[in-house]
Amino acid sequence: MCNRWRKQKAESRKQKPCQRHAPYLLHPLPLRIPASPIHPLPIHPFPMNALSIPTWIIHISSVLEWVAAIWFIWQFAVAKNQPAWRWLSAGMLPALISAMSACTWHFFDNAESLSWLVTLQAATTVIGNCTLCLAAWWIWRTAQVPKSDG
Repeated sequence: MCNRWRKQKAESRKQKPCQRHAPYLLHPLPLRIPASPIHPLPIHPFPMNALSIPTWIIHISSVLEWVAAIWFIWQFAVAKNQPAWRWLSAGMLPALISAMSACTWHFFDNAESLSWLVTLQAATTVIGNCTLCLAAWWIWRTAQVPKSDG
């Protein structure tokens, strides 16, 4: 089993990524279903790193939505003259870097030479979670009504 898998992997490395993943791009589920009258073409199993077109659409649209959210929050901070909200916008940047590094790694077919992107993604996810938490705390703190002495 292992030798067959290694042989298939070695053969697939000889092909270009677009040739290697072409049979899997339009299949939304990684299932092996034999040909039948209902579904005349067999569905092949995905390679572990192949992303279908719907998955790519979700990945790319999520990154674009995150960029738009950062911009809208910044514009809100400017319009309402509430600088604490700018910190939320800035706190979202590490999470954006995390998403972009994941998309980049998948785009280059999970290349071994780019495995450092996985570490970058993990680190920026942790940093992003912390910066978003701090920004939310800062917004909460600045929204508190100061107690008057009276």
